[in-house]
Amino acid sequence: MRHNKSGRKLGRKTAHRKALMSNLASALITHKKIKTTDAKAKELRMFIEPLVTKAKKGDVHSRRLVLKKIRHKSIVRELFDNIGPVFENREGGYTRITKLGFRDNDCAPISIIEFVDMIGISESQVEIKE
Repeated sequence: MRHNKSGRKLGRKTAHRKALMSNLASALITHKKIKTTDAKAKELRMFIEPLVTKAKKGDVHSRRLVLKKIRHKSIVRELFDNIGPVFENREGGYTRITKLGFRDNDCAPISIIEFVDMIGISESQVEIKE
């Protein structure tokens, strides 16, 4: 039984799963909205929300902790300079998952995960990546 075991394995080994979450988080930070499967979106929410909380602090230690998870300095700079200050007065719940239905070829449930309260970003500027 899986008592007190949180997280999804997503059919991958540990290193592959960590790389997947890092890449999905990088895409979410870059594009502010991505389209992926429901399970990956729910797992990404558990991965990205602590990073945004660290970005709200803005100190060097928090930046180094985030760099352990996301290895691209330009993406971490975007998180700390643009996304962190937007959520400065918000206590949590930085992302929103919207279910879209099912993918045609394999009937996998598809969702959009996006940051909430991203003012100044129009819908035409946001590109949906899968």
